[in-house]
Amino acid sequence: MKKIVLLCASGMSTSMLVKKMREAAAEASYECSIDAFSASEAATKAADADCVLLGPQIRFQKNKIAEQVPGVPVDAIDMRMYGRMDGKGTLEFARKLMND
Repeated sequence: MKKIVLLCASGMSTSMLVKKMREAAAEASYECSIDAFSASEAATKAADADCVLLGPQIRFQKNKIAEQVPGVPVDAIDMRMYGRMDGKGTLEFARKLMND
């Protein structure tokens, strides 16, 4: 089972997107865990993740967060996808990032 972690400034703005992603995963019968946390929790909450997605508002922290979670693919969610709360598209993006 894959572990997908979303990070944002406080962990709150991504919670709705997490819900939409979980719904998309259920529809696709894709087993994974998807959770959102504050970027300050990256080292503890995302170290064992299969991928880390960043809210667009913290994309500038990509390199810093990648250093905290060595070996874990890290990328920012597209602003339009994030704005639309596109759970299916974001899940597909995560799967591509994991080569899954």
